[in-house]
Amino acid sequence: MAGLRVLPKSEVRAALTGRLLSARAQTDHLFDILKPSALYGRPIAERHRLIFYLGHLEAFDWNQIARAGLDAASFHPSFDKLFEFGIDPPAGKASEDHPSDWPAVAEVRSYNTRVRSELDRLLAEAPEDLLHIAIEHRLMHAETLAYLFHNLAYEHKQSEPQIRSAASYERHHEMIVIPAGMATLGQRAGEFGWDNEFDEHRVDVAAFEISKHKITNAEYLDFVREGARAPHFWAQRDGKWFYRGMFSEMPLPPDHPVYVTHGEAAAYARWRGKSLVTEAQFHRAAYGTPSGIERPYPWGDAPPDRRHGNFDFHHWDPTAVAATPRGDSAFGVSQLVGNGWEWTSTRFSPFEGFRPYPTYPGYSQNFFDGDHYVLKGASPRTAACFLRRSFRNWFRSDYPYVYASFRLVEN
Repeated sequence: MAGLRVLPKSEVRAALTGRLLSARAQTDHLFDILKPSALYGRPIAERHRLIFYLGHLEAFDWNQIARAGLDAASFHPSFDKLFEFGIDPPAGKASEDHPSDWPAVAEVRSYNTRVRSELDRLLAEAPEDLLHIAIEHRLMHAETLAYLFHNLAYEHKQSEPQIRSAASYERHHEMIVIPAGMATLGQRAGEFGWDNEFDEHRVDVAAFEISKHKITNAEYLDFVREGARAPHFWAQRDGKWFYRGMFSEMPLPPDHPVYVTHGEAAAYARWRGKSLVTEAQFHRAAYGTPSGIERPYPWGDAPPDRRHGNFDFHHWDPTAVAATPRGDSAFGVSQLVGNGWEWTSTRFSPFEGFRPYPTYPGYSQNFFDGDHYVLKGASPRTAACFLRRSFRNWFRSDYPYVYASFRLVEN
């Protein structure tokens, strides 16, 4: 595009290095929240003990950049392997390891310090795509660690301020008509993206109606009163419902989005006689316009900031579904980005042209199993870089821990 300045390679490299340092600061802050008693705990049965994640972030950077990218010699091969990859077993298939099976915290921190020191000397030589991978992998974990920590008992965390919802509440049932049109999915060639984002392609989307707002706690409470199971993030005390926030419980905020599993979202949609949005419908509602031109963000071309939604670590917990009208799409649909990922009815599968990334072949293809569903949008703990239109998140249908909301469609 005329007038755009192409940054010199040195400036691009400096920007990537700055982003990596910023991402490190974000994950360092997360571990600062934990009290020492928590590091050998396992707040989610299907995931590793938290000591794994303390070493994993640095091991991943080392294995990708230094070993795979620059063929550097390993200084601690056993830790490189121990902390290399996480796990995603089905529910009820928890690992049987014990705290004594893991190294001491001091050993892990010493390894981390050495990794950063060695890597920082090599960053000027590192392939740019591997720097992108290291940055975004770390920021993904800044979110996954948040929901892991969310499930820790409060006494294991250093408390931080939370948002308290106003008592007033207005029910939101408005449906918005989205006319038929094209939706562009995937990432264009030459831009950074994860393997499942390629290749870019266009899809015809028939006209449909979509709820203006995410489904709220108050709306889902009606479903629970009809006999549905309460979501993972709720607790009942003396007949009253509470939201289990990151640092304390609060009376269930009626106007906040409900966080549920895909199975719970689909059941609610059937109860209401409607459906969950498809990945293509989400794109059409979020990035399409009445004129047919697509936009990079629901609100337009402006870079994301806190006026547009609850994302990029601005808050720990959700806010009201109508709190950020400046983030509405061209069709007037609210909070398609931020305040909770949105479940779609689309099973996670490759786009035509999919090619696994050479140094991380298992990133996506291990999950093309029919059991994982695509999520779009973002949560309060999603970094701004993942707000790009092509990014795809995914989880199992019955996974209750993710910050995942939903809305309804009628075809």
